Amino acid sequence: MKKVCILTAAMALVASLGTAFAGDITGKITLKGTPPKEKDITPLKDDPNCGKFHPTMPTTRFYVVGAGGELADAIVYLQGVTGKSTGASAAPAVLDQKSCEYVPQIFAVQTGQKMNIKNSDPVLHNVHTQPTVAGNKEDNKAQMPGGADLSFTFDKAEMFVKFKCDVHPWMFAWVSVFDHPYFAVSAKDGTFKIANVPPGKYTLEVAHRKAGAAKQEIEVKDGEAAKVELALEAK
Repeated sequence: MKKVCILTAAMALVASLGTAFAGDITGKITLKGTPPKEKDITPLKDDPNCGKFHPTMPTTRFYVVGAGGELADAIVYLQGVTGKSTGASAAPAVLDQKSCEYVPQIFAVQTGQKMNIKNSDPVLHNVHTQPTVAGNKEDNKAQMPGGADLSFTFDKAEMFVKFKCDVHPWMFAWVSVFDHPYFAVSAKDGTFKIANVPPGKYTLEVAHRKAGAAKQEIEVKDGEAAKVELALEAK
């Protein structure tokens, strides 16, 4: 009887605290229409050091689209969630320089989250960040072949901060910085997952460097997964 009373009291305490369970937001991003043809990166192919990594002509990858319109490299995030960054304790993001290109070209981090930049090439690179939001510092660091990783962080939220290599002017990457952990980058099949979102009503936005943006109102219920499908149009 005593155990029953203790269990009942514990359950009552949990109920009185109004415990809420986070849920995941999952979905797929697709592209309507036919994307424009990608452009040849002739300077890369013609470069005596970098061209040998590319037996065929390299091209831009502005639109990474599957046969069914599945759109990769779209940034999916919740609007209006601020001041909850866990970036200082998050695992570092990794940006590599491989075959004289940035890999990945599109990624996302939190404010205060370390980014480790690698040089996997046998050539000199430099990493030149070009933020536009006040409080995010522009930086430019050289990186020798086999050199130690470079580390960068940003203090303010900003979409599509440009990374470039001044040595190889075709090399670009773009990082979106958030002051909360509720974001994702769509995969090659267009899917994404934003994990552990507290229950509530939110505005979900998807942004793509070339195809623009779209948004949708969404509700995450106690412990339940929410599913979303959003489409952007080729431009």
